[in-house]
Amino acid sequence: MAAKRKRGALTPGKAKRARSAPSGSAASPEGAPQECSSPPQEYSIPPPVSQGKWKNKERVLIFSSRGINFRTRHLMQDLRTLMPHSKADTKMDRKDQLFVINEVCEMKNCNKCIFFEAKKKQDLYMWFSNTPQGPSAKFLVQNVHTLAELKMTGNCLRGSRPLLSFDPIFDKEPHYAVLKELFIQIFSTPQYHPKSQPFVDHVFTFSVTDERIWFRNYQIIEEDASLVEIGPRFVLNLIKIFQGSFGGPTLYENPHYQSPNMHRRLIRLSVAAKFREKQQVKEVQMIKKKGSKVLVQEDPTEVVFETPAEEKPVEIQLVKPESKPIVKDKKKLRKIQRKKQKKLFRTEG
Repeated sequence: MAAKRKRGALTPGKAKRARSAPSGSAASPEGAPQECSSPPQEYSIPPPVSQGKWKNKERVLIFSSRGINFRTRHLMQDLRTLMPHSKADTKMDRKDQLFVINEVCEMKNCNKCIFFEAKKKQDLYMWFSNTPQGPSAKFLVQNVHTLAELKMTGNCLRGSRPLLSFDPIFDKEPHYAVLKELFIQIFSTPQYHPKSQPFVDHVFTFSVTDERIWFRNYQIIEEDASLVEIGPRFVLNLIKIFQGSFGGPTLYENPHYQSPNMHRRLIRLSVAAKFREKQQVKEVQMIKKKGSKVLVQEDPTEVVFETPAEEKPVEIQLVKPESKPIVKDKKKLRKIQRKKQKKLFRTEG
């Protein structure tokens, strides 16, 4: 009776043939699999995490000009953290023209750009551009709040892909439609990007209120799908949309835009007007005080309702009244009154 063999074990005859193979015979080339009489074993290899290729190679250059303050620097760093497809560069000199940025993007191999332009160390402008063809848009940035502030309590995975939520007005107005497409290409992380994570756990919202675009970033909580604000947050006041990159013909100009210089000038004029009004009131009061008083003529009708008072009989005093002694000390006055009373009692007695 033949003994049972284990699965995969070689038979002794075949094993002997393998050992007795002549060494001088023609061998297979290096790397070629050697023949084996045992049945091939199957191995299940898990598929990779992302089976696609990085086709949408969007790269965004995020940098600024010289003269920005600490809040702008933190905002710029927050955007770089949230966007794994972004690149950084050194600050640009103020004397350089803006069209130089197109060359910087070409050297950095970037086709989108977010440029922070600071003026007078207090006004911040933000450029969104599709380099080098265009279009580009210029905004005034207001009400900046960064990730490091205590009110931003949320948290999300670094490098995760965001959802983009837009206000319905972005589909109604033509200039908002251009901005929507520009924001989608800049802020959306390309699929299968090497530095991105295959998770969706936060939302970028773009809402339009008071002729301004309000940017917010919210975390999606898995338990109840509620939203918690992460930051950063800022408000974009549209100035112009250009056909080219950082210049060219103007496609749209915001009629509701008011420059920061004009806003500060109106505030100064209002304060000066209040001061002038106070001065004029003081001058009028001084003129009234210094002016001569006008005597009003007597009105003959004033005595119509006056009733004459009863005449009292006139009393004529023939005896001179006694002069009262002026005494400052009350004790002395009491002594004098007692002496007078004693004299009256004696005369009566």
